Amino acid sequence: MLRKIRKKTAQSTLEYAVLAVIIIAALIAMRIYLQQGIQGKLKSSTDDISAEKFDPTETIYNKTTVSYSKTQDTVNAGVTNSNLLDDETTNVDISSTTAL
Repeated sequence: MLRKIRKKTAQSTLEYAVLAVIIIAALIAMRIYLQQGIQGKLKSSTDDISAEKFDPTETIYNKTTVSYSKTQDTVNAGVTNSNLLDDETTNVDISSTTAL
């Protein structure tokens, strides 16, 4: 009788181990499909955010930077000192268009 119980316990343990191996193998096999699905959904979402797509061969990009500052330079015995009299202001104008 004791042998019968041990045999059933070993058999059920082996069945659980085989079942666990099958589930792990299925998850590993599905990983590629899940990864591609998630990447596709992410790309689709990012494409929906932008009205125009960036194409390096078709996009015209203009950037203009203009800086303004007031300084006072003093020269004393060959040494130049520069003092900033006002805050420096920088204006940046960016525009881009994509030919479709």
